[in-house]
Amino acid sequence: MQPDGSLQVEDTVRAVLRDVLGLSADRVAEFRADTPLFGALPELDSLAVAGVLTELEDRLGILIEDDEVDGEMLESFGALTRFAAAKALG
Repeated sequence: MQPDGSLQVEDTVRAVLRDVLGLSADRVAEFRADTPLFGALPELDSLAVAGVLTELEDRLGILIEDDEVDGEMLESFGALTRFAAAKALG
């Protein structure tokens, strides 16, 4: 069972990845929790990471501190979604 709001956060993460990285809606719809992101998606380079995080902050109304950003949170779609949900819902 997902916590209230987590599906909305997941949808927002999908939309941000689609919009910032220029991915197709079909491609992003296929992302699962274990879908690798950083290092696996050529579109997600270090500059794009900044854009993704800024857009997540704007759309979810959260603040992501520099010391919270690490490779683990960007390792997979699930990790990024869990991080965003913890910030937005926690």
